[in-house]
Amino acid sequence: MTSQPDSPSNADQPRQDLENLRQSILDLHKTLIDSERAAYEETFGPIESQNKFLQLLISDPWFAWLHPLSELVVVMDEVLDGEEPVTAERVKQFRGQTKALLKASEEGQGFERSYFEALQREPDVVMAHAEVAKRMNAK
Repeated sequence: MTSQPDSPSNADQPRQDLENLRQSILDLHKTLIDSERAAYEETFGPIESQNKFLQLLISDPWFAWLHPLSELVVVMDEVLDGEEPVTAERVKQFRGQTKALLKASEEGQGFERSYFEALQREPDVVMAHAEVAKRMNAK
């Protein structure tokens, strides 16, 4: 009887889970940036260059609500790049942080309100959100 190679070993599974969650959040983040850029340009006119867009993304209040999502990805990157192994407990913490952040509310303020508006106007945001939700609930 021959042994079959395992899919990710139990020790590697938390890392894979975190990488999958991170990628889904990164995809959502990109979709939100694209959606916000379109809304910004509809309001203020075309952004003249990628450099100008990057400056707006970093410092313009229009895009400020996206910063918590950016920061979450950065922290995930730090954990993935760190010397300590990724634990199931750490993945669970990230899932909780993600769930707490990705709350949409018509009556909310800041991220909650802006996220609600993005979900209402952009089907791609809904699809990206669904992928993150799938990764948050993965076991």
